[in-house]
Amino acid sequence: MATEVKIRLEVPGGERRVLLHACCAPCSGAIVETMLRQGIRPTIFFSDSNIFPEGEYRKRLEECRRYADFCGIEFVEDEYDHDSWWSFARGLENMPERSLRCTMCFRFRLLRSARYAHEHGYKVLATTLATSRWKSIPQVDAAGQYACSIYPDVQWWGQNWRKGGLQPRRGEIIAEQGFYNQLYCGCECSMDTGA
Repeated sequence: MATEVKIRLEVPGGERRVLLHACCAPCSGAIVETMLRQGIRPTIFFSDSNIFPEGEYRKRLEECRRYADFCGIEFVEDEYDHDSWWSFARGLENMPERSLRCTMCFRFRLLRSARYAHEHGYKVLATTLATSRWKSIPQVDAAGQYACSIYPDVQWWGQNWRKGGLQPRRGEIIAEQGFYNQLYCGCECSMDTGA
């Protein structure tokens, strides 16, 4: 029996259309399902130039696209540009998880997401980044607020996606869908830590 999700989503401005930056299918599953059940229409925006190597990026991309197709929602792939991502992270390689390195990584991806939202008429941006226990919710939230401050027509939706049964449902959807579930965040810096 599936876990009952007991959370009422309140999108800023009462919007029903949301650009959802997604890091991977496992982190997207319960969020997308809950949004759809509550009449919110997400578009998955896959902007993850941090992921290394490119083969790993492709695996995560295809799993996320497969889930979007399964849910009948729009999926958009941003340009994969690991070199540009490194320009944000260079010099921070030896910093631990949840450090300035992660802040810069979140900013890079969410700035690109906010720009896409601005250019394509989305009024609200959210992300799946903070679903992982390895990530700091306040750190992700601050990066999202920063990104949306550059594009004032886009509001940041800093929902806590770990509450209300979303975490157990996340695990169930991973099993139901047979998702490829990666063992590290994405960048080469996180490969050694398993974060």
